[in-house]
This record gives sequence, structure tokens and C-alpha cells, in this order.
Amino acid sequence: MRKGIIISFLFFLLVLYPVLGAGAVERIKKVGVLKVGSDVAYAPFEFMEGDKPVGFDIDIAQEIAKALGVKLQVINTSFDGIIAALKAKKFDIIISAMTITEERKKEIDFSVPYYDSGQIIVVRSENKDIKSEKDLKDKVVGVQLGTTGELTAKKLKDQVGIKEIRSYETIPEAFMDLELGRLDAVINDLPVSLYYSKNNPKLKCVGKPFTIEQYGIAVRKEDKDLLKKINEILINLKKTGKYNQIYKKWFGVEPPK
Repeated sequence: MRKGIIISFLFFLLVLYPVLGAGAVERIKKVGVLKVGSDVAYAPFEFMEGDKPVGFDIDIAQEIAKALGVKLQVINTSFDGIIAALKAKKFDIIISAMTITEERKKEIDFSVPYYDSGQIIVVRSENKDIKSEKDLKDKVVGVQLGTTGELTAKKLKDQVGIKEIRSYETIPEAFMDLELGRLDAVINDLPVSLYYSKNNPKLKCVGKPFTIEQYGIAVRKEDKDLLKKINEILINLKKTGKYNQIYKKWFGVEPPK
């Protein structure tokens, strides 16, 4: 009797092994969809054009999905909860202008860097008092919740004497309050800040980037095969020149060498 139970159990495992033992890449290919978590309110990396998500990150995600032979599904997710949502398996990866940090690496794994960035200050165009982070003393500063901009502002609060930090769900909300005079400045990623100030004459970037950051694609720690595959795809995109095409499409210049 016991022998029969053992044989049945082994048969059960044998039947289920392809499902239980399948890697992340194989699972995605079987489903036929790459699910990407992204906070789609961060132009030019990810934003809505009508009812369609577009942007630099979206194009990169599309190339990854294409290389895997699957369709792309972008799941709009608030940035401050996006890592928790990845770990809860709401999607397969995060592509959302996410800076690689040691703190985040404790929870998730990152691909090779695919974009170089840094934090910069945005003020109203008529502002002549704020030229660098030192001039943020006694000022009210806006940031996006859960970002490195928020972390940077918190570090500067004691260093330079920022009066108040206000955290927003999305960066457009912070820029709107800046424009309306409810903030003195916003601290945010350089490329996004340049994009917004270029398209809004009421805002301008000041000073130079005062941090050095790199964006990476995030995966769950157990999905090592998917991480390896994404790294291969990113390297190939740069080798073939496709990465340069996407970069120039959204930023108007070739990527720095």
C-alpha cells in the first residue's frame, strides 16, 4: 500500500514538474504576455497618449517583449507601492525610471543600467533666488513619493535647512503646485525635469545635477533566468543600435558615450 502511494506521489510530481519547475522566462512565454509594472505619469519615460502608454521605457519594454516573442502589457502602478506589487507577483518586471540603490537591491534584483540620470532643481521661470541646492534654505520643496528625489530632499533638509518637504503621488502634481506658487522648488530626475520645463515656459531647471544615478529594470530575486535574459536583450539593443534610435526618438540627441 505504501509503495503504491509513493509511486502515485512520484507520478504526480512528474506531471507537475514542468509547471512547478518552469523558470520565469518559460512561464512568460507560455502565457504569451510580458507584464510590466510602471508608474505611467513620468514623461518622457512613461506617460499616457490618449488611452495608450508611450515613452522611452515603454519602447524598451516593447523590445524586451518582442525578443521574448510575447505581447506587452503595461500595468499602471503607483511608484511608492511598485516594489511591493512586483514581489506580490502583480507583474513580471518593473520598468519605471527606477534608480538602482543599495536599499532597493535588498528586496529586488536589477538589470545592467540602461540610463544615466541625476537629481536637479526646478523652479518658476521668474525665480532668480534659487540657483543651487544651497539656496533651498527656508524653502518649501516638492518631490514624488518613494523616489530618490524624496530621499535626496530629506538628506538636504538638515544640511541646508529646507523649511518643508511635500511628497506627491505623481511628479506632475508637484510641478502643478510649483507653477501655482504653492512650492518654491521641486527636486526631481534630470531628464524628466528637462522634458517638463521644455514644454512649460513657466518652469526652468537651475544649477547642475547634484547626484549621479542609473536606472535599472527590476525583477524578483528568484527570477534569475529572467534577469539574465533581460541583460542579454539590453546589451543586444545597444550592439544593434536600436537603443540609440529609441534614445534619440525621446530625447532628441544621441546617448552620451
